[in-house]
Amino acid sequence: MWCRNRYTGPGGGLYTGPGGGLYTGPGGGAYTGPGGGLYTGPGGGLYTGPGGGLYTGPGGGLYTGPGGGLYTGPGGGLYTGPSGGLYTGPDANPFCCNWPPIKILIYELRKRGMLYYAKLLETHFRI
Repeated sequence: MWCRNRYTGPGGGLYTGPGGGLYTGPGGGAYTGPGGGLYTGPGGGLYTGPGGGLYTGPGGGLYTGPGGGLYTGPGGGLYTGPSGGLYTGPDANPFCCNWPPIKILIYELRKRGMLYYAKLLETHFRI
């Protein structure tokens, strides 16, 4: 899992270097290989099964409960404070999940007919 916040510095969700959410190399949020954000296999950001970025159950990127990508409370993907996915500052404990870059995630959700989730993310990320 990599950081999925709105921070542009090293390690942030909008960082393009190693460890960043927009990194295209191994382990990055924009990587298509195993473990990457654009990977469709187990553990990948576009995987719909348990632990995947498109999974709606506990531990999944589209889970609305505590710690989930769609959770609005502390530690959630839609939380704006420290440790949240919408936080823009440096963070000692950043929100991390296996989502691909947000614009790609929204595109993939729409493509799969998961319109509710696409709209929810568009609203929160103001896309």
